[in-house]
Amino acid sequence: MTAQRVVSLVPSITEALAATRPEALVGATDWCTHPADLDVTRVRGTKNPNLETIRSLQPDVVVANKEENRELDVRRLRDSGVNVWVSEIETVPAAFAAYDELFDTVLQWERPAWLAEARSLWSGELPPVRARVAVPIWRDPWMVVGSRTFTGDLLRRTGFDNVYADSDGRYPKVELADLDARGADVILLPDEPYVFTAEDGPEAFSTPTRLLSGRLITWYGPSIIEAHRTLAD
Repeated sequence: MTAQRVVSLVPSITEALAATRPEALVGATDWCTHPADLDVTRVRGTKNPNLETIRSLQPDVVVANKEENRELDVRRLRDSGVNVWVSEIETVPAAFAAYDELFDTVLQWERPAWLAEARSLWSGELPPVRARVAVPIWRDPWMVVGSRTFTGDLLRRTGFDNVYADSDGRYPKVELADLDARGADVILLPDEPYVFTAEDGPEAFSTPTRLLSGRLITWYGPSIIEAHRTLAD
């Protein structure tokens, strides 16, 4: 049966659903900031959703993600009879596969045009490495994008090699001195989850830095079309 009422607990997927069938999206988290004019019931954060509010919306499907959301909340919703679909996305191809399953099987919606465009942009062979990068996501303590991440895979597909791609963890804590001496050509400073700015971040490094939108390297909705064009330049 085609899903008529959907609650999304994943900002990237909220943007994707809103770009596909906005009338079916009835709930989203406070962190679901795109599109900017999204007018749905807010269910609090990704890590602390208001389960009572979600249930009251009577969703056909609640959309979650293994990294973004807590297994405890998923289990509690399922135990109360709510249908919850959980994605696990660590690469760009995994994002496309997740959307295929979501649209074809879970929601039973027609695949949107933006998904076809995104797939065509990102389906080529890996380009040569043009720069080595490090991507901090937090400071105090310093944490970086490590191995098996969507961000690292996306960057590699536009020619940027993550110097922490061989780390043991997905988001390891690192010493500032090591981060600066790791051999990156440039340190990318996104504005989420930590909001790096011109006055907060670049001053810590002797390595060149570049501020950029975190949404372009961490979100896997329609923004990956813009991400390809921006990072390719």
